[in-house]
Amino acid sequence: MRVPNRERSFHSKDKVMKKSAFLIAPALALGALALSTSPAFAADTTNYQANLASINGSNASGTVMITVNGNQATVTEKVSGLAASFGGNPYPHVQHIHIGAKGTCPDMSADTNKDGVISTTEGGPSYGAIGATLSTSGDTSPAAGTDLKVAGMGASYTYNRTFALDAKTADSLKAGTAVVVVHGLDPATLSAAAQKEPSDLVPSLPLAATSPALCGTLTAMPAGAPGTGITTPAPTGPDMGLLAAGGGLVLAAGGAYALRRRMAS
Repeated sequence: MRVPNRERSFHSKDKVMKKSAFLIAPALALGALALSTSPAFAADTTNYQANLASINGSNASGTVMITVNGNQATVTEKVSGLAASFGGNPYPHVQHIHIGAKGTCPDMSADTNKDGVISTTEGGPSYGAIGATLSTSGDTSPAAGTDLKVAGMGASYTYNRTFALDAKTADSLKAGTAVVVVHGLDPATLSAAAQKEPSDLVPSLPLAATSPALCGTLTAMPAGAPGTGITTPAPTGPDMGLLAAGGGLVLAAGGAYALRRRMAS
């Protein structure tokens, strides 16, 4: 029995549409998989930044950036204008992330004994206790807070290190109450009375050695925001290949479908 031309055309179009659907579905699935596995879409990263301002008349300055991914923190810091030497050697500047207080830097009203210097303990109600030590190697816990051997050295330096954050420090960062403090003043800039005082943290050292020189509150920044120094790069590598492959297959399948429709018509 002969099938009318119109009915044959209908069956032919139906077959083309079914074949095209089989082509498009895997391509769409592959494209979706590429998107879901790309780090650009899946990364759980938060950036924090602080401008480090002079305290206790140090005339120093600096910036610090902390990128947190999971429990890992990458700290990038640049400082200048600090006291340069101590006892004929590069000045050791201990530095920390302070937590658990107001999340602010103190002003001179914090100088309760009126010696002209805000000591570390006098500043404590503003910035809190040590949450993490920004040491150059080894321990990053509060226990390393006064270890001069792993402190930043000299008048100017850069610091870059990745380490695990404890829960309290991570929570303080999220709450906006984490503060970076760099310690160590030039004794010559202190009053005569303050020059004779011992450190409130390490009595064997002078007050200048552990008193705050720089301070800045860490603030969460959106990725790529002006001033953070952090941009969100375009996906590269295998994930970019998956994205391109997925998109290419979708386009190819769509093109094949359109061509077959025209041919069937």
